[in-house]
Amino acid sequence: MISRRLLIFFSLVSTASLFFSLGQFRERNEDALMRAAYDAQLDALRSEVRTQIRTVRTEDAVVPAGTAGHAGVDTAATSNARAKMVAQIKQELQNEMGLLPVQLLRERRSSFAELYAYDNLGKTNYGTAGYLGHGYFITVKHAVVALRDADERVNGNRKIVSIKLVYQGKEIPAKLVDVGDADVEVHSGDWAVIKTKALDMPALHVDTNFSYDFADPIFRLGNDYSKGIILSTGYVGQRTANGLVTCLTDGHPGVSGGGVLDQKGDLVGIPIGRMQGDYRFSFILPLRSEMLRKVPAYAQLDPRTVVAETQQQN
Repeated sequence: MISRRLLIFFSLVSTASLFFSLGQFRERNEDALMRAAYDAQLDALRSEVRTQIRTVRTEDAVVPAGTAGHAGVDTAATSNARAKMVAQIKQELQNEMGLLPVQLLRERRSSFAELYAYDNLGKTNYGTAGYLGHGYFITVKHAVVALRDADERVNGNRKIVSIKLVYQGKEIPAKLVDVGDADVEVHSGDWAVIKTKALDMPALHVDTNFSYDFADPIFRLGNDYSKGIILSTGYVGQRTANGLVTCLTDGHPGVSGGGVLDQKGDLVGIPIGRMQGDYRFSFILPLRSEMLRKVPAYAQLDPRTVVAETQQQN
């Protein structure tokens, strides 16, 4: 006969097994329910993604694209927009880098002539002259007038007897019309105006109000070493006590009297000299209205008008 204690033990074991089985069943059931809910959410998410992909493909949406160009038929509006954008980019590059269009530089280069002056002692000076229209050129005084310099302080007999410009391979006689008050080289009055017959060359546009701010980009054109009109670029330095401006651009022999242009291509000064022994550091004479006092009505004339009238005279 089974004792009372053994019966109670089996009853407890059976009850524990039952509750354990029920717990396992409930846990498995809850896991199944959670997996089913998760699968349902995943299916819904997948469906939503597929729907969005189909929408992106059928609508005008922003999608990644390569940067290779493709030629095609442009409409007038697209062509105009592209041309405007290219012009704007070019202008911004020119402003940032201090560049002038090549075509404009070529035009300005043709406005300068090689200058040669001969004295009574058989010596020849060479320099540059910039065309103002109607046969008038601006240059430096020390190229066309015998001024004192380091080698000729006591020589008072030297005189310039002939001035000529080389234009299209031909020598053209010129005469002195007006000069500044300089009695030595590299002076604020070291300028001159000479005249030849009217020539078929583009006249320069003069700007006497250029500010010469520090580090402004400038362009120098001159008869570099008597090898023809050559371009050089540089930057504005500082103003000197005698009214000149220093410049970080080369000051080779022959560039005196040439042109200093701003970023618009306007004539704003003339190269006048360099630091003794240093060809990389030069001096500029800023243009002043008094330098044009004997150039007929230049201030009121547009350079294109001057060129047109010059061609008519020829």
